[in-house]
Amino acid sequence: MNWISRRAVLRAAGVAGAASLLPIARAQSWPAKPVTVVVPFPAGGGTDAFARPLAAQFAKQTGKQLIIDNRGGAGGTVGASLAARLPNDGYSLFMGAVHHTIAPSMYPKLDYDLEKDFVPLTVVATVPQVVVVNPKRVAAADFKAFVEMLRRNPGKYNYGSAGSGTSHHLAGELFKQQTKTFITHIPYRGAGPALQDLIAGNVDMMFDGLGSSAGHIKGGRTRALMVSGAKRNPALPDVPCAAEVGLPDYTVTTWYGLWAPKGTPADAQARIIDEVRKAVQSDELKAVWANQGAEFPNLGQQQFAALVNGEIKRWANVVKVSGARID
Repeated sequence: MNWISRRAVLRAAGVAGAASLLPIARAQSWPAKPVTVVVPFPAGGGTDAFARPLAAQFAKQTGKQLIIDNRGGAGGTVGASLAARLPNDGYSLFMGAVHHTIAPSMYPKLDYDLEKDFVPLTVVATVPQVVVVNPKRVAAADFKAFVEMLRRNPGKYNYGSAGSGTSHHLAGELFKQQTKTFITHIPYRGAGPALQDLIAGNVDMMFDGLGSSAGHIKGGRTRALMVSGAKRNPALPDVPCAAEVGLPDYTVTTWYGLWAPKGTPADAQARIIDEVRKAVQSDELKAVWANQGAEFPNLGQQQFAALVNGEIKRWANVVKVSGARID
């Protein structure tokens, strides 16, 4: 082999070696600039309640901002539609929720597909739903008296939600089915505005994720009558669970997850997931999550994708049986 051919071979080997290191280099350099996460609800709701502490911890870990971009409207579908069209460079993320697995059954003309236009990264938090009332508008002091009051007065009381097609809405429809009651649904542009009206006394009750309601319950601005599921929540140890009050099948869990636009580089996905896991396992976020009655399930990407697919099917059945529609 002459000198020229040896040099060519060495150059080729060097290029090949450098190319093999590119994913590692890109992964190590991410984030090189602030990352934007679209939160498809107004400030003050459940998604926002978990996104903002996560953003603060992310900044501490990486030295770069995680910018929260609140884009509310149409039960979270406006923000989801926007996020699906963002650059897939690892610097645009979407923090959605269980609501987005309900939307396909409620909005037949969505201009995005949750399973095709996004890459699932990780579930950030899971919290039970909680039945909360305005204590000045609802006199019932416990769950049994509350249901009896509703049955005596069909249509007199109302409940606010984060919007038609959200888990707040469908949790209310499921509640009505299982308790044989009728309550009027009032949709808002997010859980934050609905909670504000509940506290102000403009609506009677909500079926809310515990993450956004915990502080108001503890502060006495609202009263909790039941948490969904088969066990009490440590954040509200004195509030009975659904199974205790005779509703063993009322298992409504609100979860919040992080997605990236389809085509986001795999190395960036891995770094994002790693930073989120580190954040939620920090002492700071563990305390925040515990205070809001939340857990971090630490699902892998395939497990998260399976959860999404299963929830889409589950909620499609609830929508069909309840006859829920866009108000």
